[in-house]
Amino acid sequence: MPPETGAARRAASARPHIGYAAQLEQFAPAEAVALAALAEQHGFTGTMASDHFQPWTPQQGQAGFVWNVLTAAAERTAGDIGTGVTAPTFRYHPAMVAQASATLASMYPGRHWLGVGSGEALNEHIVGQYWPEAPERINRMFEAVEVIKKLFAASAAGRDVKHVGEFFTLESTRLWTMPEQAPPIYVATAGPLTARRAGRTVDGLITIGAPDEKIALLFERFAQGAREAGRDPASLPRILQLHVSWAETDEQAMVNALTEWPNGAMPFGKSDVRSPYEFIQIARLVRPEDFEGRMLVSSDPDAHRAHLQRYLDLGFDRIYLHNVGRNQREFLEVFGRDVLPRLSR
Repeated sequence: MPPETGAARRAASARPHIGYAAQLEQFAPAEAVALAALAEQHGFTGTMASDHFQPWTPQQGQAGFVWNVLTAAAERTAGDIGTGVTAPTFRYHPAMVAQASATLASMYPGRHWLGVGSGEALNEHIVGQYWPEAPERINRMFEAVEVIKKLFAASAAGRDVKHVGEFFTLESTRLWTMPEQAPPIYVATAGPLTARRAGRTVDGLITIGAPDEKIALLFERFAQGAREAGRDPASLPRILQLHVSWAETDEQAMVNALTEWPNGAMPFGKSDVRSPYEFIQIARLVRPEDFEGRMLVSSDPDAHRAHLQRYLDLGFDRIYLHNVGRNQREFLEVFGRDVLPRLSR
């Protein structure tokens, strides 16, 4: 191997893991797949794809089925692939999520991870069930994780399993297609109590951008839960999904934020809003100053580099980056050239 090739590979392996967040609310499936492939060409190292039945606002305009898109993206890329995030609680029985995840992991060994969350009414109310308060949604999510883990473990051992719980029933069965190694399960949360439960039960944590002290508390509780379960917190990845707005001018970056991602400036929980048309009514109240402290809106690549570096310095192992505008190709080129190479662990 030529010396420069070895040096280049060592440098690449030392770079932070900055993946591409494919927002299926904004881009048709074929375009999302093409963008994931282009992102990898520009130095992004994995793909997180959102799982929505509806977009946040009508302007966003799409809501492709995440499992189809991840499969196609995996064919076009070589990095990791995962859901950011799936709610295995209302639209899906957890057994179906386990089957989808195991199948993807069988097709692309070592690349797939399963990101799960407690869900939003926007996507989950469509099946007509009662939409409960947050504590019940979180309890449902953790029971769903229990069902998925049971299926993974029993299927890997070649035996059937069943489950009778508060929210879910599984009659005796197994996953007949199972990878040699079960995909890791990561729980998405911004709450410290859920983070502690996640540390006790799953393989990693996903969260969104927040003030330093809130991130520190989340990490502390996640590590506490891991230690309570006899696990090393350092072995469990901490993952960030980060929304930003970059464009060639500050003015265009703000227009993109207001037009395409006003939900990023809404200073309240969004889990109970049921329709994109409700969101667009709320979005009419969003002002440019509402993005301050919630989402970086800037044309300056160096400002974005510092923003990303701050989160790496806080201890995130992976970041999946979403630029909220339609200018994805320009964003990928600029960040691949001017931002990613200047980041450090």
